[in-house]
Amino acid sequence: MKKFFILAAIALASVTAQGQKTLSLSTYGGTDITKYDNQTMNVFVSRYIFNGWNTISLPFSVGTDRLNEVFGEDCKLERLAGVENDGTEVRLNFIDCKDEGIKANTPYILYYAGASTTKAFTMSDALIRSGKADVSYTVANTGEKVTFAAVTERTAPEGLYGILARDNAEASFVSVNTVTNGFFATRCFVKLSSGTTAMLRSRHFAKDEITGIDTVVRGSERVNVFNISGTKVASQLTAKEIGTLAPGVYVVKGKKVMVK
Repeated sequence: MKKFFILAAIALASVTAQGQKTLSLSTYGGTDITKYDNQTMNVFVSRYIFNGWNTISLPFSVGTDRLNEVFGEDCKLERLAGVENDGTEVRLNFIDCKDEGIKANTPYILYYAGASTTKAFTMSDALIRSGKADVSYTVANTGEKVTFAAVTERTAPEGLYGILARDNAEASFVSVNTVTNGFFATRCFVKLSSGTTAMLRSRHFAKDEITGIDTVVRGSERVNVFNISGTKVASQLTAKEIGTLAPGVYVVKGKKVMVK
């Protein structure tokens, strides 16, 4: 009998130890990730995903293979690569990055082709990272700062822009007011420094659409640079000078190039 109790105690300790390694990530109220920073754990995630475009940010990395397993091989993952303002709209230029997978605490938009549902999955041996990796760009012709930010805990909606949840084939962002529930953890939002009510529109670029600057502009050659809308933003620049422009996607000699 004594031996049985000893074995039972050992088994209970083992289960407890295993339980301590599992983190259930709250996608509504949020989770205090700081106390798990740099720990390797099994993470359980239960997150509602709409058919169409969603925003997503996680405190751990997810490889492409696992991304396909959870959301399907026809899912898409894009990161913000630049912004511009054509006078009536703020354009958000997103580029395909599915082959890179999800990086910890980085904001993305995720396209899900299936029916809207709750996706529950576990990531084994995930390295937890606290902190944020928000992305900010300044619009070249207005000086307006546009930030694509990740939410780690429930956030009030005032002054922020959220992605449309239904029938959102184009990943449009709309102004969110205080009547809504705000933003929940693992989601992302857009914020404009001017607080403008300008319409936000997304553009989507495949990775093979973007060409390296050096492959378009050779040596000391000087070229004109245009934004995606076709407006000239600079004249007679070298490849090195193009690299000093505000981060974003430009058109040079009819080819799309990216400045990081």
